Amino acid sequence: MVALSEYRPVAAGKVRELYEVDENHLLMVASDRVSAYDHVLSTPVPDKGRVLTAMTVFWLELLGDLVDNHLVAVGDDPRIPPEVRGRALLVRNLDMLPVECVARGYLTGSGLSEYRSTGAVCGVPLPDGLTEASALPEPIFTPATKAELGEHDENVSFAAVAETVGPTIADRLRDLTLRVYERAADHARQRGVILADTKFEFGVSSTGDLVLADEVLTPDSSRYWPADEYEPGRPQASFDKQYVRDWLTSPESGWDRASDVAPPPLPAEVVAATRQRYVEAYERITGRDLADWPTDAEQG
Repeated sequence: MVALSEYRPVAAGKVRELYEVDENHLLMVASDRVSAYDHVLSTPVPDKGRVLTAMTVFWLELLGDLVDNHLVAVGDDPRIPPEVRGRALLVRNLDMLPVECVARGYLTGSGLSEYRSTGAVCGVPLPDGLTEASALPEPIFTPATKAELGEHDENVSFAAVAETVGPTIADRLRDLTLRVYERAADHARQRGVILADTKFEFGVSSTGDLVLADEVLTPDSSRYWPADEYEPGRPQASFDKQYVRDWLTSPESGWDRASDVAPPPLPAEVVAATRQRYVEAYERITGRDLADWPTDAEQG
């Protein structure tokens, strides 16, 4: 039985670690860590890593006819250490493209800020009069650069993507991103959830094909809103870590976002409410019970 310590660490991000299994395969492990405002918080959220992993697998299965993906194995595969079984995916080792492929169907976050300044997002002009959480006339491709740990992703134009990866690949990235978003948004809508926006990462296989990789349509990489509470013109209730962000910027936390001081630990009630939102997102969208998903050996 393999142990995680037998694999060479390749990279560590805010939430995930990558390990080399062999020349062609990596182990992608999702932790229970939470990041917000470019900080990794000191307080984990139980089961968050399992939700991210289970949600990614669900979507990769649903989207398999649209785009190839990097998933090789999950669960009890002998190459997955039992200590991370519920939070790990065995994936193909790809040449990853340096682009965050963002699709937006609604206007919020950095897209709203840019629209208010320029009337466009990533060079895509939008109609006048849009407000917080407005539905866009059609989904748009708004790519971003990949930021280092502690840095901000930066929205860029399609022309900048074409300059980085070439016009042919840029066209394919835009097409795939929007097709996958539209399929996912339609499924989520049928489950009573609005997929406001999401970001994807793609790699290139040894045969030159584009492959969907990393986490896919999780509450960390997407904004999910309950459809029955949707009302444009105000911030929306959400199935993601927005609850954490809201607490951090509230007077109760006592934290100054503009300072160099790390955020404070999360109170137990914030942790419990955040966990509940992640689990509800998974169970509502997939129709599955998280209790049926594999658990790490060390967690029982």
